[in-house]
Amino acid sequence: MTTTTAIGYETNLPATAPESLIEREVGVPEPGPHDLLVAVDAVSVNPVDVKLRAGAPAEGFRVLGFDAVGTVRAVGPEVTLFTPGDHVFYAGSIDRPGSNQRLQLVDERIVGHAPKSITAEDAAALPLTALTAWETLFDHFGLTADSQGSLLIVGATGGVGSIMVQLAEALLPHVEVIATASDAERAKWVRELGAEHVVNHHQNLIEQVTEIVPEGADWLFTAHSHGQIDTYAQIVRPFGHVVAVDDGPRDVSPLKSRSIAWHWEFIFTRAMHCTPDMIQQHRILEQVADLVDRGLITTTAAVRLSPISASTLRQAHEIVETGHVMGKVVVSGWGDEANG
Repeated sequence: MTTTTAIGYETNLPATAPESLIEREVGVPEPGPHDLLVAVDAVSVNPVDVKLRAGAPAEGFRVLGFDAVGTVRAVGPEVTLFTPGDHVFYAGSIDRPGSNQRLQLVDERIVGHAPKSITAEDAAALPLTALTAWETLFDHFGLTADSQGSLLIVGATGGVGSIMVQLAEALLPHVEVIATASDAERAKWVRELGAEHVVNHHQNLIEQVTEIVPEGADWLFTAHSHGQIDTYAQIVRPFGHVVAVDDGPRDVSPLKSRSIAWHWEFIFTRAMHCTPDMIQQHRILEQVADLVDRGLITTTAAVRLSPISASTLRQAHEIVETGHVMGKVVVSGWGDEANG
């Protein structure tokens, strides 16, 4: 069995602890029928990485990482979408070892050809957030190029929000985007990405949103819905829709009187359950790469670190844990550190 250097955790510790992320040599099995063996060049750190490291059982040693860009080294016997040498990007699956390793196995059906016009580190910022935004807009909200209405993106300066603004600008010409941002710098950024209106979610959201759309927003995306359901019930129009990505139970009964639909978005659903349309994530990533190469959307990489090592990834986790990053934190290249 091939071995590779991997970075993960054995114990749930704060990111500042030297042993919170460590390097190990791990085995890499032979590719399964639809697997690609990818040599990873760049990764990004998402809130899900931080949550897992801080609280999920390691069950020995858990390799973290979802977003990745790399080069296909080998393919499984039933692979049809890629060949060795292809440059690819993907968000992986939560139930397989992650991308924080030199060599990773990933199912071809959730992988896309990486954009040709940007660097590996800039491409690494895109897969997880682009898939989340795309599935929100087109699977849950069911939007098309002819859709008309208003889209409220709560937390638009985050990884998902900053891609969603761009996708709406590029693909939904009749949808009016209302983005939330907490200060002038962030407001300027989301306007440059394409938002028509910006409101401050630290101020009275009900007053600000209803001044723009008195009847309420047609669609609302949120990564921060805890304690906000009563507010959403007043700023989403009757028969509107809400998509949430944050964890935990929620009492959504305040939405009932307006018949507002509540949706969960979890980008790992297709891969975890091998749904019949699992290959849709490949198709989405191919379209995202095309939009990048046509100059219609751009990377949301905001912090770039190097090399990929335990110490650098600990630094990235610390940054993500602050919750104040505009866009994404990416880490690229492999250094010579043996033990982080």
